[in-house]
Amino acid sequence: MGKALNEKGQVYRNRNAWKVFSGIIKEMKPSKIFIITDENTHTHCLDYLFEKEKFKITPEIIIIPEGEIHKNISTCVKVWETLSEKGADRNSLIINLGGGVVTDLGGFVASTFKRGLPFINIPTSLLGMVDASVGGKNGVDLGPIKNQIGVINLPEMVLIDTEFLNTLPKEHITSGLAEMLKHGIIYSKEYWERVKNIDVCNKLEFEVLIWDSIEIKKEIVALDPSEKKLRKTLNYGHTLGHAIESYFLESPDKKILLHGEAVAAGIVLATFISMETYGFSKQSLRDISKTIFKYFPKQTFSKKDIEAIIKLLVFDKKNRNGQVLFVLMEDIGQHRTDCIVSNELIYSAFDYYKNF
Repeated sequence: MGKALNEKGQVYRNRNAWKVFSGIIKEMKPSKIFIITDENTHTHCLDYLFEKEKFKITPEIIIIPEGEIHKNISTCVKVWETLSEKGADRNSLIINLGGGVVTDLGGFVASTFKRGLPFINIPTSLLGMVDASVGGKNGVDLGPIKNQIGVINLPEMVLIDTEFLNTLPKEHITSGLAEMLKHGIIYSKEYWERVKNIDVCNKLEFEVLIWDSIEIKKEIVALDPSEKKLRKTLNYGHTLGHAIESYFLESPDKKILLHGEAVAAGIVLATFISMETYGFSKQSLRDISKTIFKYFPKQTFSKKDIEAIIKLLVFDKKNRNGQVLFVLMEDIGQHRTDCIVSNELIYSAFDYYKNF
């Protein structure tokens, strides 16, 4: 997939990826190497990285706490301070080894420390591979509000090795699956049909689908890198999904949801709204809902919960002039961006979700 070694943001996979990784480090001759991990990837993934790459200079390891709740500026401050104490300069290299939280936060830290250090992303979760790995979005949450602070800046490369998936608990595999299902809905009926019947135990088939998902995102981002129109389709299900995720994150009586669990609910809600607004087929809505509920447990939303979730919509990054803008579908593979949706319709969508 990659061409020249210096073409930033390229995604490489498996054996070839490690060769490119070694080549880039050799070419860069970094003064120091820093590896950012969280507690889980430090335990389960670091040894494999050292098995694959014999570093000439011993990397410094920076461990951040695990989980979305720590994807914030105070974690960044600690990492910036560590980089400063350990003498990181503009010729240092940062390697982000972890899921979407590590690559999002690590990319942001690298992009802002001393006005920008080079970094490499090695996503270790399915979500990190099929979603966070492509497009150069880096950032952190502001309180419970998702990804409010950030930059778009490409890594030197992205290294995909599906061996890392063997370290994941089942719910983290399922969480990444939500983004793959979303790619199917926004891209084509052909990919949707393949991904909805995914067998994660069939390693070969699973790898092909992961790579196809990465290619879909890559194609969309290449056509619209600064998210003027087409790239917004990647937010399908995310307008309500992010609001649900933020609400569960800040509510002491709610179990924190994984990103994919919140997005899965958001996909069902957005697809119902698409049916009501643009005549998306009832049969396809049923098919999508059935598929989502096959993989994701149904969440419970009271009227008070829904009110609070609707209030959180004002923070969505796609909003313009105070209007909340949704991505909706006319059909699988046929999208509409910048759609205004009434609160009444959002309540009906939650009603559909509850009673499906």
